[in-house]
Amino acid sequence: MTAFDVAVIGLGAMGSAALFNLAKRGRRVIGFEQFEPGHEKGSSHGESRAIRLSYFEHPSYVPLARRAYEAWRELERASGETILTVTGILEAGHPGSHVVEGSLAASRLHGLPHEVLTGPEINHRFPAFRLPPDWIGLFQPQGGFLRPELAIRQFVRLSEHHGAEIRTRTHVLGIEPTASGIRIRSEADTIEAGSVILATGPWIGELASELKPHLRLTRQVLGWFSPRNPAFFTPDRFPVFILESEDDACYGFPDFAGSGVKAASHREGTVLATANANAQDGGEADEVQLRRMFRRFLPDADGPLCKMRTCLYTRTPDEDFIVDCSTHDPRIVLASPCSGHGFKFASVLGEVLTDLATGRTPVDDISRFRVDRLRASQTTSIPDRQIGEAS
Repeated sequence: MTAFDVAVIGLGAMGSAALFNLAKRGRRVIGFEQFEPGHEKGSSHGESRAIRLSYFEHPSYVPLARRAYEAWRELERASGETILTVTGILEAGHPGSHVVEGSLAASRLHGLPHEVLTGPEINHRFPAFRLPPDWIGLFQPQGGFLRPELAIRQFVRLSEHHGAEIRTRTHVLGIEPTASGIRIRSEADTIEAGSVILATGPWIGELASELKPHLRLTRQVLGWFSPRNPAFFTPDRFPVFILESEDDACYGFPDFAGSGVKAASHREGTVLATANANAQDGGEADEVQLRRMFRRFLPDADGPLCKMRTCLYTRTPDEDFIVDCSTHDPRIVLASPCSGHGFKFASVLGEVLTDLATGRTPVDDISRFRVDRLRASQTTSIPDRQIGEAS
């Protein structure tokens, strides 16, 4: 007899959400985390993560985003914490911008509230911006940001409340299918579960050999800057934003915690051989890159540097997620990688992963995230998508 119904390996965004949903449904569940929940070594940290309904990446994400909003609000009610803040989100760019055109198409297809604005209209409504007159923008009033570390810690806390067993600072060394379940070997001991969810982010290739040849890890830098005019950058006056020029792109957040205006680039950073090669090593060259768009389009944000942090993108060749059962054994559930734009979906994907791990068909359409699509591609090249929001 197995000791647990399900084991969740990795308690970042996806793993902690799955653990919570499994425990809430009364499953005997154990969660493993090699560090501490909310750590800054992987992909689920950095104070804020964008959330939006309209999706330039592909319109098929919109129904999933709708349920994600509902599930985040459910987590807030259960935890008593504010995790999702609505500021609106502005996506703006040069004529023909992929970001603006893609989001506009998704908004129209799904009937989402939105406004199309000219550069001067944006500058008037949000005085922090200095956009060219020929630029266009899409404003989505329902967009905003999530607090990733807080969300993960609440998922884990509530999981324990519902009876989950948590093992932190415990590295899983391997998994082995058996006739009765999945054997999980950690530094501490060996246990068995009926199924396992692999949600180890940039470490997922170590346990899922079918994924490793198709993944690329890139180092991405986040920066916080003290604004020259702080009144322009409060959440009630300044939205989450994505800007795309002809030769650059960035995204960012208002100064909601007194730590500065946050900005980052989604352009592919340095490729790393392993997740353990990442370090909190932001330097002068990273700062120059982060400031570039500020100086052109948000000059009042271009104040003193407060801090920099690095995170990892675990990229698939097409930059869509992987959420599916393993082709090697259906009792092994693969939970992403998310290619730098997945955190906002963690709340709903926790439900999806719970369904997969317990033999149920998910209500939500996840056909876009099948693992077998990777077989059709023998290349690890990444399309030149210029913008995202670090999960």
